[in-house]
Amino acid sequence: MTMIDPEAERKEILRHYRRLLRYAKPFLKDNDAKIIKKAFNTSLEAHGGMRRKSGEPYILHPLAVAQIAVEEIGLGTTAIVAALLHDVVEDTELEISDIEREFGPSVAKIIEGLTKISGVFDYGTSQQAENFRKMLLTLSDDVRVILIKLADRLHNMRTLDSMPRHKQLKIASETMYLYAPLAHRLGLYTFKMELEDLYLKYTDTDTYKDISNKIRQTRSARNKFIKDFLHPIEEELRKYGFKFMIKGRPKSIYSILKKIKKQNITFDEIYDLFAIRIILDVPLENEKAACWQVYSIITDFYQPNPDRLRDWVNTPKANGYESLHTTVMSRSGQWVEVQIRTKRMDEIAERGYAAHWKYKTEGVASGESGLEMWINKVRDMLEANNSDALEFMDEFRKNLFVEEVFVFTPKGELIILPDKATALDFAFEIHTDIGLQCLGAKVNQKLVPLSYKLKNGDQVEILTSQKQKPNEEWLQYAVTSKARTRIKDALREERKSKSELGRAMLENRLKQLEVADTQNNINKLQAYFNVPSAQDLYYRIATGYIDIKSVKEVIFTATAEKGISMLEPKSFDKEVQKIRGINSDMLVIGGDTANMENYTVAPCCNPIPGDDVFGFQTESGGIEIHRTNCKRGIELMSNYGNRIIKAKWTDQKELAFLAGIRIKGTDRVGLVNDLTKVISTSLKVNMRSITMDSNDGIFEGNIMVFVNDTGHLDMLMQRMGKVNGILTVERFD
Repeated sequence: MTMIDPEAERKEILRHYRRLLRYAKPFLKDNDAKIIKKAFNTSLEAHGGMRRKSGEPYILHPLAVAQIAVEEIGLGTTAIVAALLHDVVEDTELEISDIEREFGPSVAKIIEGLTKISGVFDYGTSQQAENFRKMLLTLSDDVRVILIKLADRLHNMRTLDSMPRHKQLKIASETMYLYAPLAHRLGLYTFKMELEDLYLKYTDTDTYKDISNKIRQTRSARNKFIKDFLHPIEEELRKYGFKFMIKGRPKSIYSILKKIKKQNITFDEIYDLFAIRIILDVPLENEKAACWQVYSIITDFYQPNPDRLRDWVNTPKANGYESLHTTVMSRSGQWVEVQIRTKRMDEIAERGYAAHWKYKTEGVASGESGLEMWINKVRDMLEANNSDALEFMDEFRKNLFVEEVFVFTPKGELIILPDKATALDFAFEIHTDIGLQCLGAKVNQKLVPLSYKLKNGDQVEILTSQKQKPNEEWLQYAVTSKARTRIKDALREERKSKSELGRAMLENRLKQLEVADTQNNINKLQAYFNVPSAQDLYYRIATGYIDIKSVKEVIFTATAEKGISMLEPKSFDKEVQKIRGINSDMLVIGGDTANMENYTVAPCCNPIPGDDVFGFQTESGGIEIHRTNCKRGIELMSNYGNRIIKAKWTDQKELAFLAGIRIKGTDRVGLVNDLTKVISTSLKVNMRSITMDSNDGIFEGNIMVFVNDTGHLDMLMQRMGKVNGILTVERFD
């Protein structure tokens, strides 16, 4: 047992507190230092005796969150006080009224937004989703709630080591699902990158270590390359009298992995592994001209890639990001990404909304920024949305965590919509009535269907008809929350009126048959026609899906025979298990080695023994096994943390699991024969399928094989990699 030294702990706490004051000092006014001290003492007393999972005093957490808020986001006194007190209402006896009395309404409002919801939730909804919706509601009052929440989440992720494995997976997945995209949307790029990297560190540790080792090994060569690359540019910038600073940064580990997977390449093939950032110190009125002048200087020395020019100086991103990006060819034949921006732009890029707000209040920026427009959209969405928390969360992610598409009305007004938005979304964005009566659209003078996906620069004219009504199919085309909510409302109204008509038709039919209109008889009809509710029954009768003449007396007098026989879901799962050869003794679930009959292997990620896995309790009570880095798994762990169960493979080897291997190489006669020899003869592995495609001497192939576990799969991939002509071998889901 570790001995606690109270004096050493007291000194450690004071060291953190003094560091916080040191960073806050430049913007402290009159009484601010006293207020911060009071908040620190209140938090220290309230959390007295409490410890984190790591064993350290709890007060170090609020101090760290306040430090992140001031040092990494650039927030002021109110935010520091709120960060120091952010857990006291939830974890101690202090109440919001106490905070308001001692520290005022602004701090109390922020802490109320940060305090988690307590109480009972409907089954099937997620507490996390409810918390998130509540937090967003505070956006209309004070965006600092979300900024402090992000600081809190970042510190929790930095200290995740001390948490048990299942908690690590839940917190990391929740972070990836919600907080990393939110940080991106608020312009906090450094937060976003660190949160993504930490997610990877805990869900796919081997990959994280592998890529970080490769980055470390190439560091000295990279530094020399950057120095040589920049030498002529720096001389020229000085010649023109620019005041500037240059930063070089490698890509984040997560973005490198994303690129490897998306482009199906190796680490060594990533050409823009790092970016060079040139930051200019120029007055606001000269910013655009200076950025383009520097672009001109760079392209005098190095040939630019015309497809890789990104101008966010003239058209900033919706989260306020401004920068000029170009990719140029160095003299050693490597592509290099160069970002050109000013000090103001860099601060907004690093500190997002907080920096944007600072420049706005100082009068440097004017007008409504894309970020403010986004926050207004969040408010509109919260007011219009009446769905349950999980559905709301899904809509929110679809609409507000994506890139935008810029399109124009016939009169030239700019409309910004989410990427992949359609002509139908555009119609609803203009006006609800136009959306509801939308027949089609003209894009750049050409007729297009409602499902047409808009592209940047499109000019859109909507065609309407008073006879037009929304139908279910529209929900497949609509992307924006506004369009989907209005369509669902219209369909609900339509369905309601149709159901009333269907009910009247059924009442008349029952009178003809001299059958009583009782709930028991309605239940018999539901069972006979296999419909889930009375409303559905009425609706299907009104729409002719159920012929009213098929309602006959025999339904009420005899037990109806069902026309279709289907396997129960559980039996079906067992059939699949039988086919795939999965034995219930192979997994230890929830630390219990008891025989678990009722589990299935998730088809979305196809885990095999040796993979890092978790169990998810389904609504039917069964358990679904996913890989920890599965995309669907992220959503499950984030939304249903209470249904996540620890799971690990045991050591049985005699069963075979299906896995996919993708290979790439140079084509030659006899290559497929050599590969099949390695697979079937050398390692005695059964193949289920093999597909090959050759083009201009390069071939790509997918092979489905049965293996015992990840060790068996790795050995097979290593042997295949040694076959003459094979360039890359990788597993795919």
